[in-house]
Amino acid sequence: MADDNIQPSIRKKCGPYIPSVTSRSLNLMIRGIVLFLIGVFLALVLNLLQIQRNVTLFPPDVITSIFSSAWWVPLCCGTASAGIGLLYPCMDQHLGEPHKFKREWSSVMRCVAVFVGINHASAKVDFANNIQLSLTLAALSIGLWWTFDRSRSGFGLGIGIAFLATLVTQLLVYNGVYQYTSPDFLYVRSWLPCIFFAGGITMGNIGRQLAMYECKVIAEKSHQD
Repeated sequence: MADDNIQPSIRKKCGPYIPSVTSRSLNLMIRGIVLFLIGVFLALVLNLLQIQRNVTLFPPDVITSIFSSAWWVPLCCGTASAGIGLLYPCMDQHLGEPHKFKREWSSVMRCVAVFVGINHASAKVDFANNIQLSLTLAALSIGLWWTFDRSRSGFGLGIGIAFLATLVTQLLVYNGVYQYTSPDFLYVRSWLPCIFFAGGITMGNIGRQLAMYECKVIAEKSHQD
């Protein structure tokens, strides 16, 4: 009976995704920093790939401008990654639909690998035209969601993230911050929303796993006490 009384209190304290190392605010800050660093690392790697293949071009005077060496790209991506990674578990809790599909780190790592592969394909694989490439990447991105997420909230947030990120990118290119070679969707490539969608799903999965992992640790410690 004592164990039965302990378990509900642990679940009530943690919730589906709200653990507490010492305090909720400190926990959120730690997760946010981890997500930020992951986002910065992925941005540096993937942006370098795009630049090497001349998919994205920065103006020659960018080095002497306020956007020196495009340092703002990984910072912006890291900030967005932190926001997305924290938003997904909060949305799950708000909707009362804790995400339990493939909740282990091995699945998260495979999701990251698939996302990097999708981005790699956008820069390396040659298609007859951009429409074929866009349709292929769209199918791969939806396949990533179906394989590693399958939640309605995840799909909806992915669509919203893709829309907002594409809009911001359009504005940056329009104002001459950088440009895409052979744009076919206003000022950018038509496959760009697919990359943003896949990136949102990937960072959401990482954020969910971080939150769930910490919650499990707290639950185990509380049970031992």
